[in-house]
Amino acid sequence: MGTAVMTDENSGISHEKAESLGIFIMKMPFFINGELKYQGTDMTVKQFYEALENGSDVSTSQPSPGDVMDMWDKILAQGYDDIVYIPMSSGLSESCNSAKIFAEDYNGRVQVVDNHRISVTMEQSVYDAIKYAEQGMDAAAIKERLEKEAYDATIYIAVDTLTYLKKGGRVTAAAAAIGTVLNLKPVLTIQGEKLDAFAKERGMKKARHTMIKAMQKDLEERFASLDKAGKFRLCISYSYVDDETLQSWIDEVKEFFPGRELLITPLSLSVGCHIGPGALAIAACRMEV
Repeated sequence: MGTAVMTDENSGISHEKAESLGIFIMKMPFFINGELKYQGTDMTVKQFYEALENGSDVSTSQPSPGDVMDMWDKILAQGYDDIVYIPMSSGLSESCNSAKIFAEDYNGRVQVVDNHRISVTMEQSVYDAIKYAEQGMDAAAIKERLEKEAYDATIYIAVDTLTYLKKGGRVTAAAAAIGTVLNLKPVLTIQGEKLDAFAKERGMKKARHTMIKAMQKDLEERFASLDKAGKFRLCISYSYVDDETLQSWIDEVKEFFPGRELLITPLSLSVGCHIGPGALAIAACRMEV
């Protein structure tokens, strides 16, 4: 049956879409006040963010070794030659490194990709892996290709509230209080490894403009050759925003980048846990044409 493509929920790909694509999704656990939950099984996205806003103790976690290997065993039992597994970046979670250790027991039949991505850029990696598998590449070859192209991606996120960055220790309580009074909206970036500060702007309107200018610069400089070759895809993401706000952001991006096909997917709960609701993001990454 060739190579099976597997990822986790941090790609933003729904289980329904995964089924239609013929790929496999690993569920990512999280804890609400110490109680284990799974998205779509025990709690909706709305309930997750309501728990955050209500002050519940919310944390994300990695899948258990048993859950990961049971899934691999079931996939291989279906007759696949091997599996290419694309989890979230090792710079954002230990789940990737853990999976690499588990894979050592599979004699090369499970290849774990660390392509240093998350959310929409990780989603695109999955679509590329599907194309590579359809072309006859085995799991080892797909892993090599995706890791080679890993850093051909960029993400900018404008955060609506400082509350969750304060909870995570990324800003001090004093800085969060001052930032709230001044209506400061942090712009964060993910450039392969972790969530880093990029800018602070007065109000979301300026934060959105800052992200667009940053993306314009990336497309004109860092990724100019890929973009000119039509191999760079523009993406939009968000964390629990209302429809009007999301549509406004989509329209603004389309105005600055006309004629581009946009990949639009919510931020994963693993990111949302640290930035809270109301965040908007723009991203771009290499895609297999």
